[in-house]
Amino acid sequence: MYPILRLIFQFFRHRNDPPLGPLDTHVSHHICWPWDLDLWRELNNGRTLTLYDMGRMPLAGRVGLIKALKEHRWGLTMAGASVRYRRRVRMFDRIEMRSRAVCWDDKFLYLEQSMRVRGEATSHILYRSAVTGKGGIVSPQTVMNALDLKMEAPEVPAWIKAWTEAEALRPWPPF
Repeated sequence: MYPILRLIFQFFRHRNDPPLGPLDTHVSHHICWPWDLDLWRELNNGRTLTLYDMGRMPLAGRVGLIKALKEHRWGLTMAGASVRYRRRVRMFDRIEMRSRAVCWDDKFLYLEQSMRVRGEATSHILYRSAVTGKGGIVSPQTVMNALDLKMEAPEVPAWIKAWTEAEALRPWPPF
């Protein structure tokens, strides 16, 4: 079941935090509860993705994106993700999560998030996200204009460019 109460708590917890710019980092804190574990008594990989939602949604609120989504009747979707798991997260570990947008191109916004336990990185995820409207994908520049942000798209880092190129080679539809 989706942890909606945890998400509500994150919005409540960060309700008075100052607004963020489009490339600023949102930091949140979480606990790995017993119901987040898999059979090996560590944070389940699927729950990891759900916990990343707990950092991404308040980030969207602090940047002003949620307000713009409501005003324009837009949606937000994930068009791809790549996760790197490196360290176990155990029951009752306190997690520091960092969430930020890195860059955007003509269609997609690229976000990265990381989890840390006792200062050590445990996982990292790169998302390709899209804002959607009645006509399909809404360009990030249109979204920036809706946020009253007059800025050029940051340069796409080489590691993200390599990922998008590799994704373009992946067969679709799958087998």
